Amino acid sequence: MTLPKDPTTQSNWQDITSEHVDFDWTVDFAKETISGSVTHTLVWRKADVREAIFDAQALDVQKVLVEDRPGDFSLGKNHEVMGTPLKVVLPSSRAVGDKIRVQIFYSTTKDCTALQWLGKEQTQGKTFPFLFSQCQPIYARSLAPLQDTPSAKITYTAKVKSVLPALLSAIRVSPPADGPAHDGKEIGKDVVTYEYKQPVPIPSYLVAIAVGNFRYRALPKIEGKEWTSGVWAEPELIDAAYWEFSEDVGRFLSTAETILPPYRFGVYDVLVLPPSFPYGGMENACLTFVTPTLLVGDRTLVDVVVHELTHSWFGNGVTQANSTHFWLNEGWTTYIERVLLQLLHTPADRGFSFLIGSKSLQDALKQYENKPKYQRLVIDFDVGEDPDDAYSTVPYEKGANFLLHLERMLGGLEVFLPYIYDYVSTFMGKSITTEDWKAHLYAYWEKHGGEEKVKALNSVKWDEWFYGEGLKLPVEMIYDTALAREAFALAEKWDASRKEADISKLGFQESDVESFNANQKIVLLERLQSYPALPYSHIQHLGSLYGFLSTPNAELRWRFYEVALLDPSSPAAQEFAPAAAQWVVGKDGSGTVRGRMKFCRPTFRAIARANKKLAVEVFTENKLSFHPIARRLIEKDLGLV
Repeated sequence: MTLPKDPTTQSNWQDITSEHVDFDWTVDFAKETISGSVTHTLVWRKADVREAIFDAQALDVQKVLVEDRPGDFSLGKNHEVMGTPLKVVLPSSRAVGDKIRVQIFYSTTKDCTALQWLGKEQTQGKTFPFLFSQCQPIYARSLAPLQDTPSAKITYTAKVKSVLPALLSAIRVSPPADGPAHDGKEIGKDVVTYEYKQPVPIPSYLVAIAVGNFRYRALPKIEGKEWTSGVWAEPELIDAAYWEFSEDVGRFLSTAETILPPYRFGVYDVLVLPPSFPYGGMENACLTFVTPTLLVGDRTLVDVVVHELTHSWFGNGVTQANSTHFWLNEGWTTYIERVLLQLLHTPADRGFSFLIGSKSLQDALKQYENKPKYQRLVIDFDVGEDPDDAYSTVPYEKGANFLLHLERMLGGLEVFLPYIYDYVSTFMGKSITTEDWKAHLYAYWEKHGGEEKVKALNSVKWDEWFYGEGLKLPVEMIYDTALAREAFALAEKWDASRKEADISKLGFQESDVESFNANQKIVLLERLQSYPALPYSHIQHLGSLYGFLSTPNAELRWRFYEVALLDPSSPAAQEFAPAAAQWVVGKDGSGTVRGRMKFCRPTFRAIARANKKLAVEVFTENKLSFHPIARRLIEKDLGLV
């Protein structure tokens, strides 16, 4: 299976490929650097290739050894998105299949996009600093010189010297995870070497590191399963984190194994990061990173973990060849996440999740009305185009809806599940394109369904699904709305109430939402956004009566501000914009920045529509609290770059 060129890499992975990497790192919080070496085991794909080209970005490369001897290297011209090609001269007369070791000594720099260094005051304990990485989509090259493309998967080992506990997206070799913290040495003072191994080939964007004052707690063992799971967090959060995840993580993973091949990574741990983490979760192999906004004390948001662990098969197992095919990671994961919600809860929960997702899809499609290329499911990126510019819920939601449409076209979930199992089994460990996926889809149904199923596939509007632009899906999707009806009815009452200016006569009560779970409250707030903006008095009453003004649940608070800022020119928007601004940067008394891009980006955009000056001032004053990825994208959203 020949893969196409990746438009975001300058490496020559198609000529000579890195298949294993050894990291030897020292973490220096004083200098805010990771330094040491990376050793590649490379295999020739074409005979007599005379150089290996690696992606590098904002790295200080000091020397290179080729087979333990000094090697010649050069750094090419820097590209704003792709970074700098690092070229290493190789010996001649090598055949296809030959291997060679190349060791590169280097250090990260202050311009490293993958790393965020947090001062101790930005952590929960406020005693020790903190470091974490985010390498997806193309930032691993700023952590180490790599062939930074998901088309070239690697296994890796790592030795990390640090005065604070270190975690990686791999299996801990030493010291033992369940032993004393920092191997019993003094945290923050004594250097401990942490060793890891990742025997399963993964794309470079899954290389991850986190360093901080962590504690570990094993989650309940699932009988008959060889894999283990646990939770990591700062000492001040470990009890809350364990409680939030203890009942569900093992159950989620074992349920996934009832419809998918066995989990391959041996360990499934969850790490609760500081609030500047820009995503809800990141599916780093063996170690899912999650936002602390999930710790709401009632387990209502723990289903985010279903999405991240599903990536163990879709993304970490069957992987997009490059960012053009990102939907193969996220569309599939979102679709399977919702299948698991049906198995874990009810069919109505699956439909409800699609319903909530449809609002975020509409918002994303509207966001790109002036850049319709990014409304497509399959985006043909130009060479050097930044895939993060297209980051939205489109590949998640349009992709999941496409697969739901295919499921319905081909006879329903019961007949679709065996196909899913076969798809994953066929491509596990491989990187693929949309064309590879489609060819397998046809081959499977031709064999298992014959002429009838092929006819159904031939009726699919393929080009409209893959390359369609605009605000509508190629077909109208109908979802199970059973769990939404009460929320819809309540939203309708609020809409009708706008004619009554006297709040005391409205008749709404706190008990209106007493039986609602968090998702039903989300649907209430989203439904309200489908109506004209409510008057300021009504929005204030809504927020105080139902607790949206003070809720620690960021999913609810963010959506309440979206209701309040719906009409940018309204008195309500002018009144609530400052409160929303203080909330998103953690100046609302909580001290917690809302660094997750799901919250901070749309909140800043909404504030800017109401008061651009306020949005720019508040962001500029607090921008260093946000992760470099979020910071850069918010700057673009606000027109600052």
